[in-house]
Amino acid sequence: MVKIAITTFGCTLNKSDSEHFAGILKNAGHILVNDESDAELVIINSCVVKQVAENKLFKKLNQLKEQNKKIIIAGCVPQARKELIETKLKDFSIIGVDQLDRIDEVVEQTLNNNIIQIIETKSNARLNLPKIKHNATIEIIPISQGCLGNCTYCITKLARGNLVSYDSIAIINNAQAAITAGCKEIWLTSQDCGAYGKDIGTNIIGLLNKLITLKGDFKIRLGMANPNFIKDYVSDLIQIFQSDKMFKFLHIPLQAGSNKVLKDMNRFYIREDFINIVEKLRKNMPKINIATDIICGFPTESESNFQETIDVINKTKPDIINISRFWPRPNTPANDLKPLNSKEINRRSKLITELAKNISKDNLKSWIGWSGNIIIDHIGKDNSFVGRNDSYKPIVIKNPKTKLNLGDIVNIKVIDSTTHHLIGELK
Repeated sequence: MVKIAITTFGCTLNKSDSEHFAGILKNAGHILVNDESDAELVIINSCVVKQVAENKLFKKLNQLKEQNKKIIIAGCVPQARKELIETKLKDFSIIGVDQLDRIDEVVEQTLNNNIIQIIETKSNARLNLPKIKHNATIEIIPISQGCLGNCTYCITKLARGNLVSYDSIAIINNAQAAITAGCKEIWLTSQDCGAYGKDIGTNIIGLLNKLITLKGDFKIRLGMANPNFIKDYVSDLIQIFQSDKMFKFLHIPLQAGSNKVLKDMNRFYIREDFINIVEKLRKNMPKINIATDIICGFPTESESNFQETIDVINKTKPDIINISRFWPRPNTPANDLKPLNSKEINRRSKLITELAKNISKDNLKSWIGWSGNIIIDHIGKDNSFVGRNDSYKPIVIKNPKTKLNLGDIVNIKVIDSTTHHLIGELK
């Protein structure tokens, strides 16, 4: 048996997949190490969303080849970009996103100096596979894979496919087992949590209503959910968010504030849907934490279209704005569109970034003086700890007078804020 390191790029679903790799390989007798330099074999769980993420994979491959490591490539790059298997990836073992249960087989073949590439598509639910959590306080539970959309810029669809929702009983059993084992945060993840159940005759509201009845001291973080589904569930979500088992947090990607650009992106909703969702949620829960995503510089985005996005941001003031410059991705319709000037894309990105910083800074200032319980879910540097309050706001505690551990629930007071987090002290 050998020492194996797992390096993960990308989303929480990739992180969950890597946890399953770890669980399967530990059961097979292998030794898992954090440092790649200590490993004989390295698994790279790749992300394909942007060219930057893809570049990270090839940079890592070059580094590991120089160290004579045995390498397995997992994740979305080989699954979505199969043309690379005949070129840049031809000398590496590969495991696709739906073959997690075969990782021990791929490892064995690779250790025997064989190249094995398994990327056939199948729907093999992850929930029954062994796993080792990266953070013992957090249980990441995939509730589905794939989506019901066909966004013109998105390459992830080519990797993850159409929506396949997992059985609610299996999800609930996983959550209960994690809570019993001491987990304090349950993260529900998928390409679109709002679409959950559309293929099996149920929906995300039914799943959440079951999960909040579970016994234990924990909170649920609902993952990204697109506006075209969430708009039908707002009243139900407001009711569900009254439960102390839910983080008052919702990630709703806007992508663009122009209806024309949204249509060109094939997004299935309009700007007014996003505005209405946020206004209704904030009216009932003023402290709800709203996250969103914006793509700057989509090829058909005019200056007036861009100003429409600025307008929506100013109207809704999301707490978190994840900003991406448009990246043309191979095998997507948007790849064939004439791109905007890169300087113009950078200008727009800088404007929205500055706006996002100011909104975040002002929002976090409003929390100064707040007192309440937080869950410690991250240990930082220099004796600092990060916890999350009911609204999933990150609160940093520096040099606490008493010893803190992951999973501790402590009472604090917010004494200061920065652009991205709050600063608290133990009460």
